[in-house]
Amino acid sequence: MTSSELIRRSVSVESSSTAIIKVCKQLLAEIESSNYSTEESFSVHLALEEAFINAIKHGNKMDSSKAVHIDYVISPERIEITMTDDGNGFDPKSIPDPRAEENLYKTEGRGLFLISAYMDEVEFNEAGNRIHMIKYRTKPKLAKAKRQAH
Repeated sequence: MTSSELIRRSVSVESSSTAIIKVCKQLLAEIESSNYSTEESFSVHLALEEAFINAIKHGNKMDSSKAVHIDYVISPERIEITMTDDGNGFDPKSIPDPRAEENLYKTEGRGLFLISAYMDEVEFNEAGNRIHMIKYRTKPKLAKAKRQAH
């Protein structure tokens, strides 16, 4: 596989903490074969695992009969991942900033903070049960400005 090929995959997995392992291995191998850097691969790996943990724990409430749906595209320019759980969703704006002094010893919000820090773009659907993440090979000016504003 060369870095100029488009890779597109969709997979649904059960809500179990080990279900992400196979998806992670496949995605990371495809990222490597597309000549992305170690740093970009690390960023995607961390964001994928954090989003998955949130999906099974908070979205699907550890209900193994519910699924997590993962769609990803790897292109020469970017890696896009969309993850949807079967839960009721949430309001991402309601999650407190884990860096605020009153939240330093609380565990809530750390995963979303890490995802936002390591990915170039992060968006949620209106229901709050789908996250869309993008990691660019070369950061566009819009993504740079968006990150600096946070």
